[in-house]
Amino acid sequence: MRVISGKNRGQKLIEIEGQDIRPTTDRVKEAIFSMLFPFIDEETSVLDLFGGTGALAIEALSRGAGHVVIVDQNRTSCDVISKNLENTRNKSLATLETCDAISFLQKTDQKFSIIFLDPPYNKGLISTSLSEIAKGHILKEDGIIVVERDHTEAAPVVVGLVILKEKKYGRTYITLYQND
Repeated sequence: MRVISGKNRGQKLIEIEGQDIRPTTDRVKEAIFSMLFPFIDEETSVLDLFGGTGALAIEALSRGAGHVVIVDQNRTSCDVISKNLENTRNKSLATLETCDAISFLQKTDQKFSIIFLDPPYNKGLISTSLSEIAKGHILKEDGIIVVERDHTEAAPVVVGLVILKEKKYGRTYITLYQND
C-alpha cells in the first residue's frame, strides 16, 4: 500500500496484518481522488471515519488538503495511523481520535468538506453514519461524502442527503453523497 499522488507520492504505508481491515485498493483510491480532484485544496477539511491505516486521509493530505481528522476505535489501527502520519510528515496536519465513529459523529461540532466512510462491510454502519452526518449537519454546504461499500449492500437513502455519483470497481461500489 502506498500514497498514489501529491507531495508523498510513492511513500509506502504500514499495513495491518491479520485483522479484518480491508484497505482500499490503489485502483479504487485513484478513482476516488480523480472524482474529488476539484474539491481538494488547502482549505479542505477531511473526516476519515473507520480510518484503518489512515491511507485515505494521508492521500488527501498528500494532494493538498489542509487538515484531516481520522477516527478509529481500534488501538492497533490508531498506532499504525500515527506511524503512517509520522512517516509521511503529516502529523501536524492531522487529529487522531481513538473512539467509536458513531459516538464521534454524535459529539462533534466540526464541519467537514470531505467525509470518507469506509466501515466494515455489511454491519449497517453506512446507513447509521450517514444519518448521523445529516442530522448533525457535519458536512459543509458544498461538501462531499465518499462511501465505499460492498456490492451486496444497497446505497442507503438518507433524508437530507442525495447521491451525486456512483461507480462500481469489481466488488466495490463508490457512492458520492452531497447535501440535499
